Amino acid sequence: MAKPIIVGITGGSGSGKTLFMNNLMSRLKDASLLSMDNYYVEISKQKKDDQGIEDFDRLESIDHQKYVQDLKKLIDGESISFKEYTFNKNNSEAKTITVESKPVILVEGIFVLHVKEIRELMDLKLYVEAPHYLMMKRRIIRDANERGYDLDDVLYRYEHHVTPSFKRYIEPSKRWADLIIPNHDNFDVALKVISTFLNQ
Repeated sequence: MAKPIIVGITGGSGSGKTLFMNNLMSRLKDASLLSMDNYYVEISKQKKDDQGIEDFDRLESIDHQKYVQDLKKLIDGESISFKEYTFNKNNSEAKTITVESKPVILVEGIFVLHVKEIRELMDLKLYVEAPHYLMMKRRIIRDANERGYDLDDVLYRYEHHVTPSFKRYIEPSKRWADLIIPNHDNFDVALKVISTFLNQ
């Protein structure tokens, strides 16, 4: 098999990068996904802030070395397996996820453009952008529905963890993007153009 095309997708938390990635996956003929969300360091080893709350937005909160190793295996045509990361859901049983090497591999996560080792493996780098008020709104909805955080918890994390990380690592990383995709309303045109290109 020829070397896969590696497409990186990043953006701030709540920018819509995961939604864009899911929509892109559904339009591609033969693709696989490697999400950084499953490479967080186990919760017992996550650093806590001075309020005793785990900070999942630190650069060190993710095992980038393991992520790079697994991505290289996919590029070499190997399949990989790992346990789903469940964050604070102690009662959730982690599923085993298997990712196969495909002609197109999407790599998605908040630090995929910031980390040089990951960035240099990409053929196409995408940055999804949205206004801050929309990112906060989407973060509130997601963390309430998917992670069980109450509003005060979400707002605290957004102010003390999410925003500082965004300003320090994520927003500056868009200088390495090949395409910046605005998601103020929708990203239909970008989705159509990119999916058509990759399918060809």
